[in-house]
Amino acid sequence: MSDWILIERLKEKDESAFKTIVETWQDMVYNTALGILQSAEDAEDVSQEVFVQVYESIESFKGESKFSTWLYRITITKAMDHIRRKKRKKRFAVIQSLFGMNNETLHDPPDFHHPGITLDNKEKAAVLFKAVDKLPENQKIAFTLNKLEGLNYQEISEIMNATVSSVESLLHRARSNLRKHLNEYYTNKE
Repeated sequence: MSDWILIERLKEKDESAFKTIVETWQDMVYNTALGILQSAEDAEDVSQEVFVQVYESIESFKGESKFSTWLYRITITKAMDHIRRKKRKKRFAVIQSLFGMNNETLHDPPDFHHPGITLDNKEKAAVLFKAVDKLPENQKIAFTLNKLEGLNYQEISEIMNATVSSVESLLHRARSNLRKHLNEYYTNKE
């Protein structure tokens, strides 16, 4: 069944169409969220939020872009919102601990592992993902879409509402920043 038929059925609140959309796109949504959030639990939460939004706002999908582009945009927005919420909570927890309201110590999250990484590359991947996490928001999104999701510059430009040359520039800066972060890591490790 084509995406357009599913979308039209979903606009009529057909639950089987929604189920088919979730089954078709859940891996893409989860993997994109995972690449940005670097936490399986957070990626699952965001994936659920994405599909709830798809169900609730399918009327806003006008078909001016591909359905996958619209879905990537929602996923990225939800993932970035999740990061912002977490940062606010973390700042609040630090403030609480300064005033003695919360004696818990904050610690780094456990090493992140993406499902597409082979076992022998896990250590290198963990270092890379920590470096990716330090990138500015737009560079992180462009890098994730290009390197983890395998999207080309044109597809990324449509998802990010940017020109292809802007995407090229973001990816160039991302690679440059990653080189710096990784160089610092390996220099300090020796």
